[in-house]
Amino acid sequence: MNLTSPAARRLAAATITCTAIVLPAAALASPGPAAAARSPASQAGSARPVTAYVISGYPGMRTVTPIDAATNTAGKAIKIGGGASAIAITPNGKTAYVVLAAITGAGSLGVVPIQTATNKAGKTIPVGLFPGVIAITPDGKTAYATSQSGLTPISTATNKPGKTIKGLDGPVAITPDGKTVYAVSSSPGTVTAVSTATNKPGKAIKVGSYPIAIAITP
Repeated sequence: MNLTSPAARRLAAATITCTAIVLPAAALASPGPAAAARSPASQAGSARPVTAYVISGYPGMRTVTPIDAATNTAGKAIKIGGGASAIAITPNGKTAYVVLAAITGAGSLGVVPIQTATNKAGKTIPVGLFPGVIAITPDGKTAYATSQSGLTPISTATNKPGKTIKGLDGPVAITPDGKTVYAVSSSPGTVTAVSTATNKPGKAIKVGSYPIAIAITP
């Protein structure tokens, strides 16, 4: 494994990780006239169940555990293997995307979609060497995963990866309007704005050596 890059050093240094994300409540359907007349309490009862998803375990043996937020009870752990390290959930709450990185060897695993209705893991989506982080656009149509190979868009409708944008291997953040992904490049110390409509990167913005995080105001 190449330990010269910051991403690889961080991955090799990991011994145990616990990551959690909460599936937000959302209405199952638009209310009709009868539903609109119901009390707030009855409307709240029709909301989608809230579930937290937790990544835990040693590298190479990690699982994803669902937790029912209504009862605070854990469900059956979902076995996905590899070094799961990050997770993001689509705005409609239907799919959790888990980043799965190999600890040794070529490191070419990818992103695993999990259907929240069944907690069944789907086929791994390849996104390049040593995947790192993932973010999903506000409209839920595209997930963006990074790896040492670059930034890869994934269609959530088909779970098919698009063309990887090379050089964008660090953290990412998406603007609230969903039009732009800001992707970090660790080694050059830059951030690049990528149009979600075309997946074309703009001019790199210099920010300093080894940037490690990015966030965008609401």
